[in-house]
Amino acid sequence: MAPAQPELKKYLDKRLFVQLNGSRKVIGVLRGYDVRQMLVLGSLRPVFANPGAQVFLNIVLDDAFEETEGGNKTRLGMVVIRGNSVVMLEAMERIGGDDRQHR
Repeated sequence: MAPAQPELKKYLDKRLFVQLNGSRKVIGVLRGYDVRQMLVLGSLRPVFANPGAQVFLNIVLDDAFEETEGGNKTRLGMVVIRGNSVVMLEAMERIGGDDRQHR
């Protein structure tokens, strides 16, 4: 049986926060990914990783930037992130569901 793979389709064209190994943080818009768990981010910040997983998910981020300690931001443009360097991935926008505001 094939190992479970993360479902990133719902995150396409959404701004993500990605935490990488070495306490690096990247924020960007998810433009693509591959089944080998590679992540491409535009305007990126760190993403997630599953320790012990054999599947690599590479991702592509657009309009990406890295946030350093002290709050400084370095513009990166479009980047490809290897899945094995991702520690955590968090959506910075609402993903799916009811878009109506709760009153």
